Amino acid sequence: MCVLVASVLWGTTGTAATLAPDVGPLAIGAVAMGLGGLLQALIAAPQISRHASRLRDQRGTVLLGAASVAVYPLAFYSSMHLAGVAVGTVVSIGTAPLASALIERTVDGRRLTRRWTAAATLGLLGTILLCVAEAADGTRQTSVSNTLLGIVFGLVAAATYALYSWAAHRLITRHIPSRAAMGAVFGLGGLLLLPVLVATGAPLVASWSNAAVGAYMSLVPMFAGYILFGWGLAHVPASTATTLSLLEPAVAAVLAVVVVGERLPSAGWLGIALVGACLAVLTTPTPARRRSHQQLRNPARAAPGGQRRARRHRPLERSDSSRR
Repeated sequence: MCVLVASVLWGTTGTAATLAPDVGPLAIGAVAMGLGGLLQALIAAPQISRHASRLRDQRGTVLLGAASVAVYPLAFYSSMHLAGVAVGTVVSIGTAPLASALIERTVDGRRLTRRWTAAATLGLLGTILLCVAEAADGTRQTSVSNTLLGIVFGLVAAATYALYSWAAHRLITRHIPSRAAMGAVFGLGGLLLLPVLVATGAPLVASWSNAAVGAYMSLVPMFAGYILFGWGLAHVPASTATTLSLLEPAVAAVLAVVVVGERLPSAGWLGIALVGACLAVLTTPTPARRRSHQQLRNPARAAPGGQRRARRHRPLERSDSSRR
C-alpha cells in the first residue's frame, strides 16, 4: 500500500509540470529529486548518524544508489521532453520492472515467479496501451531524432530507477532502517543535483507559480512519496515495487483528463484496466501466504492434529521412563 500511495503521488507530477511550462526538464528534475532528497536526509539525520558505521560498510551500494538518484530525474524528464509524455513514460516506467528483475537475477540470483511475470506482463501491456492512446490523441509532433534520443533517455531512466530501488532495498535487508537508507541515498543524490539546479533553476524563481510548482514537486511527490516508497521496500523486493509503480502513468492519465481537460480514447481506459489487473495480481494474498500468516498467529490451530499427536506421545514417553 505504501508503494501504491507513492505511485499516486508521483502520478501528479505531469499535471503539476504543466503549470510551469517555461521551466525546463533539467530544472524540474533537479528541484524535485534534489530538494526532496535533501529533505529526506535532513529528517533522517539522527538515524543516519546512528547507523553511520553500517552505511560506511555498504558505501559502494550507497554511492551507486546516490548516483542513480541524480541521473534518474534528468533522464526521465528529458525523455518526456524529447519524445513526448506518452513515449517517455512507457519507456521509463514501463521497462523499469524488467530492469529490476534483471538486476535481481544477475546480482542476487533471485528467480522470477509466475505470479510476478503475469503481473508484469499485464502492467506493461496496459502501460503501452495507455501511452499509445495518449500519443494517438495528442497534437504534439516530434522529430524522429528527438524521439530516438528520448527513448535512449527513457532506457537510462528505467535502469537508474531500478538501480536505486535495488540499492535501497539491499541496504534495508542489511539491517539498516528504511529512513536511514533512503535518507543517505537520496541525500547524496540531492547533493549531486545541486549544481544542475543552480545552473538551470532560474525560471523556478521567475514567478510565484513556478516557485509553487517547484515546492510542490519537492515536498509532495518526491519527499513524501519516497518516504512511503522506502517503507514499502522494507517489505517487498525492488522488482515488485517497480511493478507496483506502474500505477503512476495510469494516475497521470486520469488527472490529465479530469484536471487538464485532455481526452483519453477507449484503448487508454483498457490500458488502465490492465494496470489495475496487474496490481490486483501482485497484491492479492495467495493461499500459501494466508496459511503462513495463520501459522504465525496461531501455530497450534494451523497444524491440525498437532495437539492430538502430542497428547498421544506423552503416555508413551512416561511409560518408557517408568520402565527404565
